Amino acid sequence: MQWNMMKKTVLFLGLLLFLCQTGKSQVKIWDETEEQKQERMAWWTHDRFGMFIHWGLYAMPARHEWVMRYEKIPVEEYHKYFELFEPDLYDPHEWAKMAKAAGMKYAVITTKHHEGFCLFKTDYTDYQALNAPLCRKDLIKEWVDAFRAEGLKVGFYYSLLDWHHPDFEIDRLHPQAPKDKKDYGKLNKDRDMGRYREYVKNQLTELLTQYGKIDLLWLDYSYPGGEHGKGRQDWDSEGLLKLVRKLQPGIIVNDRADLLDVPGGWDFTTPEQYKVSKWPERDGKRIPWETCQTFSGSWGYYRDEANWKSTRQLLVLLIESVAKGGNLLLNVGPTARGTFDARVQDRLEGIGKWMAVNSPSIYGCTEAPEGFKAPENTLLTYNPETKRLYIHLLDYPVERLLLEGYAGKVKYAQFLHDRSELKFGEAPFSITYQEELKEEDLSLELPVIKPDVEIPVIELILDEDAF
Repeated sequence: MQWNMMKKTVLFLGLLLFLCQTGKSQVKIWDETEEQKQERMAWWTHDRFGMFIHWGLYAMPARHEWVMRYEKIPVEEYHKYFELFEPDLYDPHEWAKMAKAAGMKYAVITTKHHEGFCLFKTDYTDYQALNAPLCRKDLIKEWVDAFRAEGLKVGFYYSLLDWHHPDFEIDRLHPQAPKDKKDYGKLNKDRDMGRYREYVKNQLTELLTQYGKIDLLWLDYSYPGGEHGKGRQDWDSEGLLKLVRKLQPGIIVNDRADLLDVPGGWDFTTPEQYKVSKWPERDGKRIPWETCQTFSGSWGYYRDEANWKSTRQLLVLLIESVAKGGNLLLNVGPTARGTFDARVQDRLEGIGKWMAVNSPSIYGCTEAPEGFKAPENTLLTYNPETKRLYIHLLDYPVERLLLEGYAGKVKYAQFLHDRSELKFGEAPFSITYQEELKEEDLSLELPVIKPDVEIPVIELILDEDAF
């Protein structure tokens, strides 16, 4: 009898666990077909290239946006940056013009980072730019107006963490995280995450109702694994996303609210400072993705940082992202006065010079179809609307480029930067050596002198029956 009771108990607990897991997976943020989602995200999939902006009080110490955490600076001591924040050279119109000239089509700005300082007008805290004695501005309103004026789509980054808020419970990432785990209870005794959740919802409501149509929302971030982390329950992520979808039905949302298993809980994945080896998948299916990357190592302005990527490296990063079906969100950390570092301006100018003549190989493009092999030291992108294939020459060949398996698939070939014709030729030969060109291959003749562009691009106009 005791054995039967044990069996029944185990079966009951197993059934209960199954029902809980099933219920969890059946949660739905909103109803949308796959076709509707693709239509909602069509502009983002087409545009491919955006600007990320990390700006806040951390630009003043200028030694990383996590300086408050890394140096364990108490709120009271960090307050000096609030009192002295003076962005007197802030001109978002200049920022927007530089982004547009670089070929960027959208931009995302930190409305509040982990430090808790708000760049926007809010009724729920005094810790905002409008109250900073030497600022007194709604920096976000000016930014939105300026970027929209240049035709760029606008997005908001909002930190789910808040190291300044008195109700945000101290966890392992908090600047005041204790060495002894036993001290967490004492430190959090008077903190209330319920009140903090309402604070987050109230602020997101402000952001999504005070500035018109918002195209993107970047929520950052969840860390539920291990002890003293935070995840969906801490943020009420499901309630949060329902609110976001209700206020801005057309908005595109990233994947950092810990809702990867919930339909409608995210739209695209975000490999950070990471080059993917192939188009990312989830449950065996390719998913929309965007890599966020910095010019140097940190996101906020870091005066003494020296490991800056070259213009060429950044271009390869953009091309390779598109070649694997993704987007690039490239980050700028403005100075405390509101300007872009000279090194940023130099890189943006270099990218813009290349994009001015080669952007057709980026906008509207994706991974090349099967059957088109990338020649050595090249990257391929493909526009499915125009049926044009783009070969990016990372290492410029000497006189010829072999296209294996391309015979019968290409109608015309040209350089993209000036649309000058490239002729099909014979296999290389000399008096002492002769190669045969296989029936299925093509050989492109190239000028000896490399064109005056950082990475030359060959545009192939494909035959209708190339697939």
